[in-house]
Amino acid sequence: MKKLKQITALLLSLSLVLGALTACSSSSSSDTDTGDADASAVSADSDASAATESEATEDAESTSTEAVEITNVSYDPTRELYAAYNELFAAYWLEEIGQEVTIVQSHGGSGKQALEVANGLEADVVTLALEGDVDSIVDAGLIEDGYTSEFDNDSAPYTSSIVFLVRSGNPLEIYDWDDLLRDDVGIITPNPKTSGGARWNYLAAWYYFEQQGQSEDEIIASMTTLYENVVVLDSGARGATTSFVENGQGDVLLAWENEAFLTLEEYPGEYEIVYPSVSILCQPTVAIVDEVVDNRGTRDVATAYLEYLYSDEAQELEAQNFYRPTNEEVLAAYTLETDSKTITEIPEDGKWIITDGFELTDINYFGGWDEATEKHFVDGGIFDSFYEEAE
Repeated sequence: MKKLKQITALLLSLSLVLGALTACSSSSSSDTDTGDADASAVSADSDASAATESEATEDAESTSTEAVEITNVSYDPTRELYAAYNELFAAYWLEEIGQEVTIVQSHGGSGKQALEVANGLEADVVTLALEGDVDSIVDAGLIEDGYTSEFDNDSAPYTSSIVFLVRSGNPLEIYDWDDLLRDDVGIITPNPKTSGGARWNYLAAWYYFEQQGQSEDEIIASMTTLYENVVVLDSGARGATTSFVENGQGDVLLAWENEAFLTLEEYPGEYEIVYPSVSILCQPTVAIVDEVVDNRGTRDVATAYLEYLYSDEAQELEAQNFYRPTNEEVLAAYTLETDSKTITEIPEDGKWIITDGFELTDINYFGGWDEATEKHFVDGGIFDSFYEEAE
């Protein structure tokens, strides 16, 4: 009996030991399962996060390639240039970025256009006739200071000048600025209060009379006589061209160089371009309208739009539209070697730019646009004083 009890006790002890071992084994297996479950949860979270990021990326890419629209507010004679350039840029942007872009154009007298933008016309970019007009938009708080440093050549991708457009044969023999003072000459020019081109016209004439040794009083007398001979004072350059070409008014049009060549192209044999002894280098200025592009999210495309004006392809296009390219190689390719100051037709080889024997001043001669505007074009300035007399 005693031996049986000992065996029974031994078996009970073994049973307890085996039970403990089983419990430990079970506990260890449970911890491993929990770890696997945690790992599975982490993996699931990672997969979900990756899917979310992928969807967000796809959404961003979809947004970046959605069609976009920008507005270019420009001055009168650039209509033909930007009709062609907008197609060129849209094709470039689609190829480079994969995004369709539509450019809405607005044209008018440069000063009037600047005022419209300052008063709320939403422009992503402006391509105006002169820096002084862009400054008025800066003053309205829509363009940041320093815009002339954003692009090359003081943000002037092309230039122009002021020439005379006369009827075929130049019947009144109008060759220089002093011919405009004759009683038999009727002049067409825009209004310097609303047109940037008209301000260039005015300053070119002023420079000529000053180079003749006239005092300021004598210059004002000459300018008064010149404006007494103005038949129509249109609000913009294109309106002035219409008055001269389509309405047959006046004997001479003071014109942007490109506007004069477009007339030769459209009306062959009916008009001639006369280069006066001196004129002025016109520097149309471009700028991003910072407040508008930031509100609309169009800064990238607007910046590229203006930058591309400096590309070789765009510079060629500008020369073909009778603007002087700032790219020296393109400029040289379109330079005409001639001693004549009268152009009766567009040369067959497309070379039209006269550089020799054509003296050009620039706005720096007048102290920059701030000084020139304050002296000549503000209300009560010199232009107002003598034009009121002329009227």
